[in-house]
Amino acid sequence: MKVEQKGHTVIIKDTQGDVKAFLDKITAEHNNYKEQNIILDVSQDNGISLDVLLSFLPLSNKHRKAKKSFVMVASDIEYSDVPDEMVVVPTLLEAHDIIEMEEIERDLGF
Repeated sequence: MKVEQKGHTVIIKDTQGDVKAFLDKITAEHNNYKEQNIILDVSQDNGISLDVLLSFLPLSNKHRKAKKSFVMVASDIEYSDVPDEMVVVPTLLEAHDIIEMEEIERDLGF
C-alpha cells in the first residue's frame, strides 16, 4: 500500500494486487484518513470485477456520510454498472476533478 498526501486529499494505491487485503487494511486504518478526501487507486489490479468494487461500498458510504469525498480509480470496468452512490473513475486526474467538484458543491451547501 502506497499513501500519498496531496492537499486535502490522500491517495492510497494498492501495491499488493490483493484487493481483499487492501480493503481490510483501509478499513482498519480509516480513522487515520477520516478528515480527508480519499482516492483509492486499484487501477493496477487487472481484471477487477464490479463485485469486488462493491465490497468497498460500506466504507464509501461511511466516508461520504462524514461530508468527505471517496473516489475509486479502476480500469477495465463498465462504469455504467456502478451504482450512483459509489464514485469510480478510470484515471487519477478524473478522481481529482470529482473531488474538486464535490468540494465546491459542499461549499455552496448542496
